[in-house]
Amino acid sequence: MIPELGQFALALALLTAVAQGVVPILGAARGNVVWMRSAQTTSVLQAVLLIFAFGALMRSYMISDFTVLNVVQNSHSLKPMIYKIAGTWGNHEGSLLLWVLILALFGAGVALFGANIPLALRARTLSVQAWISIGFLSFMIFTSNPFERIFPAPPDGRDLNPLLQDIGLAIHPPLLYVGYVGFSIVFSFAVAALIEGRVDPAWARWVRPWTLAAWVSLTGGIALGSWWAYYELGWGGWWFWDPVENVSFMPWLLGTALLHSAIVTEKRDTFKSWTILLAILTFSLSLLGTFIVRSGLLTSVHAFAVDPERGLYILGLLGISIGGSLALYAWRAPALEGGGLFAPVSREAGLLINNLLLATATATVLFGTLYPLFLEAVTGEKISVGPPFFNASFIPITLPLIIAMAVGPFLSWKRADLPGVLSRLKWVFALVVLASLVIWYVQTGGPVLAVLSMGIALWLLLATVQEWGRRIKPFAPGAMRRLRTQPRSSHGMTVAHIGLAILMMGAIGSSAWKQEAVVFAEPGTEVRLAGFHLTFEGVERVRGPNYLAQVGTLTVREDNDGQIGEFVTTLQPERRVYPIAGSSTTESAIRQTLAGDLYVSMTEPAAAGASGKWTVRVLYEPLVNFLWIGSVMLVIGGLLSLSDRRLRVGAPKRARVPLAATPAE
Repeated sequence: MIPELGQFALALALLTAVAQGVVPILGAARGNVVWMRSAQTTSVLQAVLLIFAFGALMRSYMISDFTVLNVVQNSHSLKPMIYKIAGTWGNHEGSLLLWVLILALFGAGVALFGANIPLALRARTLSVQAWISIGFLSFMIFTSNPFERIFPAPPDGRDLNPLLQDIGLAIHPPLLYVGYVGFSIVFSFAVAALIEGRVDPAWARWVRPWTLAAWVSLTGGIALGSWWAYYELGWGGWWFWDPVENVSFMPWLLGTALLHSAIVTEKRDTFKSWTILLAILTFSLSLLGTFIVRSGLLTSVHAFAVDPERGLYILGLLGISIGGSLALYAWRAPALEGGGLFAPVSREAGLLINNLLLATATATVLFGTLYPLFLEAVTGEKISVGPPFFNASFIPITLPLIIAMAVGPFLSWKRADLPGVLSRLKWVFALVVLASLVIWYVQTGGPVLAVLSMGIALWLLLATVQEWGRRIKPFAPGAMRRLRTQPRSSHGMTVAHIGLAILMMGAIGSSAWKQEAVVFAEPGTEVRLAGFHLTFEGVERVRGPNYLAQVGTLTVREDNDGQIGEFVTTLQPERRVYPIAGSSTTESAIRQTLAGDLYVSMTEPAAAGASGKWTVRVLYEPLVNFLWIGSVMLVIGGLLSLSDRRLRVGAPKRARVPLAATPAE
């Protein structure tokens, strides 16, 4: 009965979305206040209905209701409860339901907390948001029903993909979806502004908190997915430029550009049409990622659907939403420009360079991701575009961006004194050169690009600290007062920029100076690597709640120039077999320190002729934990900015005037 109620709630949510998509926008066109205000009621009602539907599906997973086909295909009675719950969104139908739920929650958020937004703009925004919901709700109801029944019910389920039975993957998709879908409300604001034909600093102020919320969540989701890949997949990497990784990274890049562009629109009333375009393109890339993952174009742990009909449906939604919004932009954007002028050397110019480099980096990733798919569709030829292409094309674009990031906060609006700014940074530059020479010496001469990149990361770190010190003057009287009175958004910028510098250090260290050894191991096998001496002690069998594991044991001691030193730790990598799912996973063992990780994974026994031996991979990953520290600082910086009172309050409400005097409203 509960699944049927969930399905009924979906149908009601679709009808509510239709009403929300039609009535408020007509009310805005006719100046009908009652019709415009209906958007608030329908937005909240749609969210409530989808919360009920999602709760109904989650309940089916929690009680192992195997009369529901979705539960049968993605759950099992022996699974731990946390993974039963995660199974709700660990599949095509359930993740789609989570998608539309988040979509509705963002709309309800604007309805409940957007009282200071002009009524007509809010009505149009919520109507556009409703049309996005209509597309995905109809797609789900007609092609991807999560509540489909199966009779007779099987005695048990087929289990969730074992790779997804991990706490990191339990949290990763919801964070990613909040990021993806969060940009939908920014898209809706942009389309509503185009319909009205008006973009001003107040509009940018209303848009910024929603952009920040989506960006923070997407940052956390990407970082969590990278962390999961590092410790779970057993290959010791954290990013592979996989197409599905790329489709989450591209909205993040453009979303970062959008954040900075909206600042210029708010502060200087310029970049208006560019900010609108970024809002449209950022959400368009989120939709493109949805299409790639669900169309059957890719086979991946991330890919849910392989039904071409579903892919065509999403392709249609993609064409209507992106094509329609860009056509509207082409029609209305020329009338939006204006605002303050600025010199070639100014903060506006610095943020423009930031935006152009981020957009170029996004285009590079987009080309490398889609070109193999287009080539295969046209010629049938399959090629792989992997890390060598992306590293060679993406890194040269981002290094100048990082250099500019360090200088940007020192520049003033409208016109800046570049020689004066560089003069203030001369000691930072000297320290960076000295540190780079030390790194060059310690790492015996290279690689050159890694040393240069590490120097640029230090440049950003030290320049950001100096800029913060210039504002706070920590050693002068009144430092605490200045610290408290600074806007939280400025503190957020400082923390985020430092976080990016630290993240860069982790990426450079773990990529350029990684050490690796792969051996066929049997009891007594020894490995020496990066100052450690490892001894393989053997393997024992262990039974888990829904898997069988073979657990290896390696004793780690210090290696002092060939002499075995003191005991360090014991590492126990695992190889797990899930009988119900008929698959296996690798569970790595990691000794984590700030200096670097000692990483061990164990794979299938070696081929015949090496009986009793296991393939053991040992890696030393310098500075890899700086990646996660930097990612956390990016999230904290975003949250600090989001808590800024100016963003929570927004622009002041406009004075009430008689309705007859404001026909446009």
